[in-house]
Amino acid sequence: MKRGLLAMLAVGVLTACNNSNKQTTEKDMEQKLELTQEWDKVFPLSDKVNHKKVTFETQYGLTLAADLYTPKSAEGKFAAIAVSGPFGAIKEQSSGLYAMRMAERGFVTLAFDPSYTGESSGEPRRTASPDINTEDFMAAVDYLSKLENVDAEKIGVIGICGWGGIALNAAAADPRIKATVASTMYDMTRVGGNGYFDSEDKEESRHAARETLAKQRLADPMAMAGGVVDPLPDDAPQFVKDYYDYYKTSRGYHARSGNSNDGWRVIGTQAYANSRFLYYINEIRSAVLVMHGEKAHSRYFGEAAYKYMVEGKAEGYNFIGKPNPMPENKQLLIIPGASHCDLYDGGYTELVGKGDAKNMIPFDKLEAFFTQYLQ
Repeated sequence: MKRGLLAMLAVGVLTACNNSNKQTTEKDMEQKLELTQEWDKVFPLSDKVNHKKVTFETQYGLTLAADLYTPKSAEGKFAAIAVSGPFGAIKEQSSGLYAMRMAERGFVTLAFDPSYTGESSGEPRRTASPDINTEDFMAAVDYLSKLENVDAEKIGVIGICGWGGIALNAAAADPRIKATVASTMYDMTRVGGNGYFDSEDKEESRHAARETLAKQRLADPMAMAGGVVDPLPDDAPQFVKDYYDYYKTSRGYHARSGNSNDGWRVIGTQAYANSRFLYYINEIRSAVLVMHGEKAHSRYFGEAAYKYMVEGKAEGYNFIGKPNPMPENKQLLIIPGASHCDLYDGGYTELVGKGDAKNMIPFDKLEAFFTQYLQ
């Protein structure tokens, strides 16, 4: 009976999706975006890759802007990787760097701006939803699957910072994703509802936050919360100083980046604060690599997510599930000496991206991981 019901639901969902695709075609919903064509990333363009701006549609009727990177002087069908993050950043920052470096190593890659951010469509600007952001990744997989030079059976994703958690959620929802990397990840629903280090994990704190947000919706729903604090207080925690050094200086600043400027809408992440969206990651059968810096303030997110994904239970997760059916292809990599932002661009020995490059992002490891699991 249960199998029959699930089959009926699956058919219903497939029929609805097919009808939706027809309606989208009939209405020609593609939105024209104003894309910057000149190179305006915070990193130089590699001479080993080809690059072009592209757009693609989501099932929510939004048009996403992206950078497509392909290896030069290569033919045939390739494995492909969709990349996004950090949360509040844009493709001109960390995700573009990851995508370009992986394209140098033989993958077709797509770094995209999430819905409501960067050059992508969506109003009001800089708002977020667990459902919509998970769909962003799945729509990127749709786009890559249809490219002539991509093998649709060999697609992976990389999520950075807050998009690391979203990447895991997408992998749990979409078995077309054959390999996932969550780099220096945040669980946005956990920090949204519990505060940093679960310091506000109590009903009273959540109720007070909900009351504040409810009042904000009536007072000024479009108010922006501000990006990384500026000017930087002398007593700021080290991780805030690290954020400042990436987002607010020439190392990583970009005019379209929310984190570099006025941030998210105050109520823009309200849905994340009232959700827990990694419930089914213990059922991910495909390969997953969770990598974090040894000194990252966010390390506890990655370690807990990995533990829950493999064992079905972990600190910080009130729900308990069954152990993963395929734990052998799940990996946790802790990078010695690395901070949270070191995994944005590799890190530097001096502030403002000066001194020697620390090269903390293990691109050799990422290449080996994706090569193994996107065979």
